[in-house]
Amino acid sequence: MKRLSVSLTSVAMVFAATTAWAQKSASDGIAEYRAMLQDGNPADLFEAKGEDLWKQARGPKKTTLAQCDLGKGPGQVKGAWVELPRYFPDTQKVQDLESRLLTCMETLQGFDAQEIRNTPYGKGEQTTITALATWVAAESKGLRFNLPQAHAEEKRMFELGKKLFYFRSGTHDFACATCHSQDGKRIRLQDLPNLTTAAGAGMGFGAWPAYRVSNGQMWSIQLRLNDCYRQQRFPYAVFGSDVSTALGVYLGVTAKGVETIAPAIRR
Repeated sequence: MKRLSVSLTSVAMVFAATTAWAQKSASDGIAEYRAMLQDGNPADLFEAKGEDLWKQARGPKKTTLAQCDLGKGPGQVKGAWVELPRYFPDTQKVQDLESRLLTCMETLQGFDAQEIRNTPYGKGEQTTITALATWVAAESKGLRFNLPQAHAEEKRMFELGKKLFYFRSGTHDFACATCHSQDGKRIRLQDLPNLTTAAGAGMGFGAWPAYRVSNGQMWSIQLRLNDCYRQQRFPYAVFGSDVSTALGVYLGVTAKGVETIAPAIRR
């Protein structure tokens, strides 16, 4: 019996060591894979497209977005991404980057904002907004998140976003926190950032817009959040909705002080 006990202990130790090595190896392999792709990140193409679209006279009014105010003043782009979502007096709403770009496209260029909201994700002018968001985010690359929380609406949206993050529902009784509130969790070969910490929120929220290698598409933060909802078996949030914005406020405030890496590259 003693020999059998020693033997079983040895097998358990070998199994544990092998499992730990495999997990570490997989994580390291994914990190190396991303590093190799980063030098030729296809997001660069969307960034260039977004800059061109910003300067193009488009829409029924045939004007550019040169006077679009993203929170830093008309036409000022650098530093805007790391301070969004934020409150805008003209709309009397807290808006994230994509919903704010949609406002500018409506007021400056004459596009029908409701028609764009009703477009399926990733189609039509929503692809324009994704490209624009990619360029705007790239202009703040290396800057640190510092979302404003002075206005009452900004504080309210933070609390709403926090509640949404922990809200459990759907057929699987999932919440965002189910996968993203602990360190060291993984799904398949993918490490899951702990979005309740500054570093984790910076790695998660702060990486989007990002190019997804698995489907060859550029994804905005709104599309990424909706894909999480899909996996939770939740209904999709309407494009530019308060749900997406509130989650963005919660994650962005949590990421305070972390450098943005967007536009990044993801699996």
